[in-house]
This record gives sequence, structure tokens and C-alpha cells, in this order.
Amino acid sequence: MKRPAGGGPEPLLAFREEFPILEKTNYLVSNSLGPMPRTVPERLAEYGRDWGELGVKAWTRGWWERPVDVGNEIAPLIGAGPGEVVMMPNVTIAQTAVLSAIDFPKDRDTIVMTELDFPSVRYAYAEMAERLGARVVVVRSDDGLTIDPQKLLAAIDERTRLVAVSHVLFRSAYIMDADAICARAHEMGALASLDSFHAVGIVPVDVRRNNADFLTGGVLKWMCGGPGACFLYVSPKVRDELRPALTGWQAHTRPFEFEETMEFTTGAFRWLNGTPVIPALYAAAEGPKILRRAGIDRIRARSVELTEHLIGLADLRGYLVKAPRDSARRGGTVALDVPHGYEVTQDLLSRNILVDYRARTGIRIAPHFFTREGELDEAVGAIDESLHSGSWQRFAEKTAVVT
Repeated sequence: MKRPAGGGPEPLLAFREEFPILEKTNYLVSNSLGPMPRTVPERLAEYGRDWGELGVKAWTRGWWERPVDVGNEIAPLIGAGPGEVVMMPNVTIAQTAVLSAIDFPKDRDTIVMTELDFPSVRYAYAEMAERLGARVVVVRSDDGLTIDPQKLLAAIDERTRLVAVSHVLFRSAYIMDADAICARAHEMGALASLDSFHAVGIVPVDVRRNNADFLTGGVLKWMCGGPGACFLYVSPKVRDELRPALTGWQAHTRPFEFEETMEFTTGAFRWLNGTPVIPALYAAAEGPKILRRAGIDRIRARSVELTEHLIGLADLRGYLVKAPRDSARRGGTVALDVPHGYEVTQDLLSRNILVDYRARTGIRIAPHFFTREGELDEAVGAIDESLHSGSWQRFAEKTAVVT
């Protein structure tokens, strides 16, 4: 498929053919799991053939290098260069690798985070910090949706060693000022680590501009690359100076010599650890390739149009919107807090309208570049019908795992 030209939604809608599920499903949940590209089954079959036909010789088909090769497919989407991004199984592991590489002297023992950072990363940091002699300072939210930028910047002081915050907040899609956060961290002599899982693929990200020391994300959501493949960018300024304690044989200078002691290699491989998750990496690059062809600036412009349309639909009905009104501070998701939100979500799922629900937030609706306005009309109309007819009551005593 050739890259479409021109502006407006039509060129981007041409990419719908890349995602088979869109033929029969109103897919509004790319903030949780992006739809599968049509090329993924063949990539996974390729993995199966390599393993089945070659056995151990399949490592000669690029398995060992794949964490860096796939990272090179993602690098252009964050403004990074070749060999600056490596793949890991999940962001919690990637962020923990970052934390494990940093020392915390008594006069530099603070990690600054926020109340609204993704809990999995906060769990890991809280547990690791205690063992590393660090303390975590958590900046609280005034409204449960945003973080006051001045409060965050003021929390970064002379004792701060690391600032580790979400780039886009997962509950409300509030976009943090990454440039200002990284600049303040460096001004105070600290390092900056961004969790950009909810940014990359829907919001322009540029590590050269924001000057992050570390940036993590994953292909699971907006990048349509499936589970089991996340990424870590480490700035060349610090990449070869730090020694991650969460390490393994892929990071060794001579991994196949099986030496008793660790000798770190340089470059991207330095930040890897054990044997990579090969099947996930076969699938992971397909979505990022599509996003690069679509163009992240066009994706962002379309996202703003669609989320504005969704907010307008909610306002007409008086539904409470839990998302920033300022499009410059709004990511790709709009949450609608309606009565019986969990049950209404299950009702929508039963109609093949895919959204998700989060406690204290509401029904999260996440259009992507392939979404039509009519699909948003359908989703909000289904919320209306569920509430008015009482069909939500069918799900009053049922509990879902993810959505």
C-alpha cells in the first residue's frame, strides 16, 4: 500500500485495510490494545517456520540482533537514531533497568514521581528505592486528572537524582510538559526518565528536543504492535557511562564466552539483559511501520479532530468529560464518566463497540487515525441507549479482567 497524500481524514482512512478487525468491529480501544495489522500472522508464521525448519540454527536468522533491529524501526517515531532503542518485554522491566543503573548518595537520594504515573512502574520504583537507599517523592494531583506543572517542577531540587514520570497520564490523557520537566531535571543536576507509553504513536515525541536521558514505551497500544514488546531509549550522553544492575548475557562484551564476571559492552546492547522474547519481536515492528507511513503529525492532527468531536457529543448530552479541554494538553483518549459506567462499558462490548473502563475515570474512548466520526457517533449513541433502556443492568454482577 502506498503512502496516501494530502490532508483531511480520507488519506488516513485508507489505512483501514491494514487492520482486518475494523471490517466488523467499532475499534475504540487503541489506548489499551491496538488492532492487529494484517501482516502480523505471516510474520508469526515466519517465526514458526524458522524455528520448525532450522531449530537452533534459527538464531542465525537475526534472533540475537532482533531487540536492536526492531528498536531501529521505532527510533524514527521518537526522534532517535539507529542503535539507540532496544526492545524489552515490558515497560516495568525497562524502567527498573534504568533505576538499577543509578547510584543514590545521601545528598542525592530523591526520585521524583507523580500520583498519576502508571501504578506498575510506581510499584517497582517504590520497592527498588528502599533497597537502593533512595526515597520517592510523589507529587500529588489536585483534581485526579492532571498534575500542576509548577508543583512538579518545584519538587525537583538539589537532592533529586532522578525524575521518572509519565509523559501522558493514563487515566486522563493529560500531556505533561516533557521539555520543561527534562530541562528542570538537568538544571538541578538530575536525570530524567519519561514513560511515554501513552504518547508514542498518537502524540509527536522527540528525544532530541525534550533531551530525555531515558524514554520507555511499548507497541501494545497506539503503535499496534501487540503485547510482549516494549522499548527503551537511552541517550548517548549517558548510555555507556551507567551500568544497569538488571542485566544479563546480551549486555556482555563476549556473551558466548560464558565468562564468570560481567564485562559490559557499549552501545544499545549494554541495556539488554536475558534472552529476548523472539515471537513478540516478529510481530512488534508491523504497526510502527504503518504509523511511519501514515505520518505522526497527520495522526496527531486527526486525533485532535476526533477527540474534539467526541467531547462535543458528550457536551450535548451533559456527560461528564474527564479529559483536558485544551487540545495541546490532551492525548488520544477521552473518558466519559456516566452513571453505571462499568456496566455500560460491558454493554458496549457486547455490541462489538470496543472501549474500556477505569475506576475513578469512566468509559475511556480512544479513536485512532483510522477511526470515522460515525463510529464515535455510534459509540455515544450506544451509551445513550444503554442508559435509557436499562440494558446495562444485564452486567450488574459481572466482572471483567481488563476492559
